[in-house]
Amino acid sequence: MKLLIGLLAGLAWGALCGFLNTRILKRAVEKNDNNFMMAANILRLLVDLVALGAIFLLRGVLPFSYEAALVGTAIALSLLTIAFAFRYGKK
Repeated sequence: MKLLIGLLAGLAWGALCGFLNTRILKRAVEKNDNNFMMAANILRLLVDLVALGAIFLLRGVLPFSYEAALVGTAIALSLLTIAFAFRYGKK
């Protein structure tokens, strides 16, 4: 049960951070500036690092499996980035 709760919590946390990543990427694409795009990619990497690092650093106080939360976060971050790329690429 703790495994499932950890996975769901990770998916929710990853989706929130993934949404932030898509907003950053969308703004960078709209600016159409190489320097802004590079800064946005660095910022997106920092968001990913904070998202995964927060779960790892809080592993001692989380009431569920932090390993499952890490996996859920990584899945949500990846899927939202892929979904945004396909959606934005169709335009």
